[in-house]
Amino acid sequence: MKQLLGDRQKSFLIASPIEDEKIARSKKCTEESVRNGAKAASIAFVASAIPTVIIARKVPWAKANLNYTAQAMIVSAASIAAYFITADKTIMACAKKNAQLRSSLQ
Repeated sequence: MKQLLGDRQKSFLIASPIEDEKIARSKKCTEESVRNGAKAASIAFVASAIPTVIIARKVPWAKANLNYTAQAMIVSAASIAAYFITADKTIMACAKKNAQLRSSLQ
């Protein structure tokens, strides 16, 4: 779509103020979701790294079977899941808020 319309300064199409507001709200929602997702991922990283490392050092089965790569995968899977779940929830909440705002303005 961006290639079709070209650069906004060079485009012959003029965006309405409503479209500019939609773009601004979309950017705000995206930034908020990235921020919240990063916070959740960092908390999940710490919350999963500490028990994983302790268990890998103390439990005989884990000591024999969980190498550093497996430990890293456990920790990163928890962090990635926390990031995407939180970002998705934040985007959905923001979209719901924007839909209610739009319906109240009509």
